[in-house]
Amino acid sequence: MGRPTVTPRPFLKWVGGKGQLLPDLLKAVEAAGAFGKYHEPFVGGGALFFELSRLGRMRGRKACLSDNNAGLIEAYKGVQENAEAIIALLHGHKEKHCEAYFYAMRAEVPSDAIARAARVIYLNKTCFNGLYRENSKGLFNTPFGRYKNPLICDEENLRAVAAALKDARIEQRPFETVIERAAKGDFVYFDPPYHPVSKTASFTSYDKGGFGEDQQRRLAEVFAELDRRGVKALLSNSKTPFIEELYRAFTLREVFATRAINSKADRRGAVSEVLVSNFM
Repeated sequence: MGRPTVTPRPFLKWVGGKGQLLPDLLKAVEAAGAFGKYHEPFVGGGALFFELSRLGRMRGRKACLSDNNAGLIEAYKGVQENAEAIIALLHGHKEKHCEAYFYAMRAEVPSDAIARAARVIYLNKTCFNGLYRENSKGLFNTPFGRYKNPLICDEENLRAVAAALKDARIEQRPFETVIERAAKGDFVYFDPPYHPVSKTASFTSYDKGGFGEDQQRRLAEVFAELDRRGVKALLSNSKTPFIEELYRAFTLREVFATRAINSKADRRGAVSEVLVSNFM
């Protein structure tokens, strides 16, 4: 199964996006069987949620989408609540787009929430490699991407995304708080910043707080707690001895994806990843 051609599909390109792993993820969802609410505490690009929506699997089912990145959540809520205003603002960005305008927008954080949401989408569509990155002050700092004709405003998809998100609960929350919301029989998909396979492959700064080994250990504790409570849990991460040890009590399945954020070009390509579940 290739990338979906029918909307909705992710409206943001996010580091570690799961478009390539959708066949594996969908098999895992099928293996989980019936479930109640759907939870994604690291929503990112939302590839799995939007694919489930496209396939009709979210019809009549509540979804709780969250992330600790304020800009990301503001973009989701902006599209959910006022897609037409977002579209209008993106057309304005498109008309003015150039390198100087990009850097001016990168330096300016609007006071209006809808304008901030449109800004995140614009910067995401025009920055280098769609790489969302924040510095220690929480400021977006990815450089300009030299694209000939970036798709800044995909009206059809933004409207479809708004429809898919209509009844979703979208919140800025730390991942640990999923314990407060997920009940027995619910399904939780964790797609955290990956544990680095090497120093040059490390990328954990999608948020100013970073995501190191202590956070990975805490996540494993949350996963185990959900298992004890009868929640169906699925997690994707890099296939490293550290991650395999953390989740040795659960089912681990090796999968492969092409990743292109290593700083050394000759180390980019298909890499081993792992899906962890408590139901397969």
